[in-house]
Amino acid sequence: MKIFVAGNRGQLGSDCMEILSAEHAVRGMDLPELDIADPQCLARALGDGPEAIVNCAAFTRVDACETEREAALRVNAAGPRCLADHAARHGALLVHVSTDYVFDGRREPPLPYTEQDPTGPLSWYGETKRQGERAVMQSGCRYAILRTAWLYGFRGKNFLKTMLRLALRPEGDDIKVVNDQYGSPTWSRRLARQIGAVLDTGATGLFHATAEGYCTWFELARTFLEAMRIDHRLVPCTTQEYVTAAVRPRNGILENRALKAAGLHVMRDWKEDVREFAAMYRETLIEEARASWA
Repeated sequence: MKIFVAGNRGQLGSDCMEILSAEHAVRGMDLPELDIADPQCLARALGDGPEAIVNCAAFTRVDACETEREAALRVNAAGPRCLADHAARHGALLVHVSTDYVFDGRREPPLPYTEQDPTGPLSWYGETKRQGERAVMQSGCRYAILRTAWLYGFRGKNFLKTMLRLALRPEGDDIKVVNDQYGSPTWSRRLARQIGAVLDTGATGLFHATAEGYCTWFELARTFLEAMRIDHRLVPCTTQEYVTAAVRPRNGILENRALKAAGLHVMRDWKEDVREFAAMYRETLIEEARASWA
């Protein structure tokens, strides 16, 4: 299959390039060469060739979305609309990645959200991602929307890398980590494999695609640093004690019901993936984190 990955140099996009290339003809582009919200730029980049488009491009800086609203809307809503329009015209399958932030998170943990539950984002990031979902659904193209959560990976910035960097800082101060928000940490490499499973079958529709199980941010940080064999001074705190510009869902736990029903589920328990991630990249991650303090 000929596949085009939009946002191919990002955390998820780079893993998609590697994983999907094992069985398919894959190419991709990213900023500044590719602007997914520019139809003419898309037409030049994609032509009429790819049978499938995987959209990994997104404005994911959740707090920055609150002040950079137009930029977030362009990437997260207008961009998917343009990709979907192109896919519809050329008969391509569009795989679009969305987020747990489309939900309000007010459901009592550990009760999860399923694909049938109504959305209600609390942040501008979540709203722009919901608009992106709707644009894809209304475009008339063949699509698979995969909602994921708490994504981490080897490339780019993410929560685990931040925790490692703070744990290795010279001062060695306490690290406050929120312990009353719940979600399912998802490895970008695992999600890339899940995208591959969807592409291989041509499955369409709305899917939740997160790791199995759930934890708090504090539990995630502790599990990761222990797997990395790094001493730490983590201190649990409440959301009220850690104020951010954007409101986060208290409960971002998703149930991968549709993937399981279709026999496509390849996700694993979050602890297994975090430990494998740490084992695979430990030395490089530590070197990168220490260099940030040099």
